[in-house]
Amino acid sequence: MKLSRIITGSLLATSLFFVAQAHNHGMKADIVDTAVAAGNFTTLVTAVKAADLVDTLKSEGPFTVFAPNDAAFAKIPAADLNALVANKEALTSVLTYHVVAGKVMAADVVKLTKATTVQGQDLAIEVKDGKVYVNGAQVIATDIKTSNGVIHVLDTVVMPKM
Repeated sequence: MKLSRIITGSLLATSLFFVAQAHNHGMKADIVDTAVAAGNFTTLVTAVKAADLVDTLKSEGPFTVFAPNDAAFAKIPAADLNALVANKEALTSVLTYHVVAGKVMAADVVKLTKATTVQGQDLAIEVKDGKVYVNGAQVIATDIKTSNGVIHVLDTVVMPKM
């Protein structure tokens, strides 16, 4: 037990050292680590883990993620959210519906009327009164650059046709 704590502590210290070194050398974190560090995507990160999409979103990409924050997930009734997380196939469909292949910066998003997701369906993109909407969800933050793409924050979880 004591040995496992020492090993775990050593691994944690080593991990923190490498994260600090990457930060000090101007290296950007990947999409998953950026979301974790932001602190307001805990539900999204939990869902990504439940759907076994961590390795995909840590891969080279590039990806554009229209990421619902915790407040967006809070709009979903708890029973519905729990049912979604329990259904890996449906959860994967919803999560991949928020991801577009390639790095699409905000300046390019506003020129689009739709974007095909890695899930296969299109997201409708609309600019209205100077604000950008993706399937009716407002984009509330843009161009969060990562080592393997970009994150744009949504105020609502968007759902694919099931």
